[in-house]
Amino acid sequence: MAVPKRKTSKSRKNKRRSHHALALPAQAKCAQCGEPRLPHRVCRSCGFYAGVARIEIAEAE
Repeated sequence: MAVPKRKTSKSRKNKRRSHHALALPAQAKCAQCGEPRLPHRVCRSCGFYAGVARIEIAEAE
């Protein structure tokens, strides 16, 4: 069984983990209302996708 000869330093450990940060999700602008939305998804504020109303959004009173 392989056993390390020396302790892994904090610097070396953190360099290895430098790419583990979470990335923010991509956002696209809705062509209908201009609100930010996820790409390839129906807009939550207006219900449009690819210029066609896909779902009906209830108006808040």
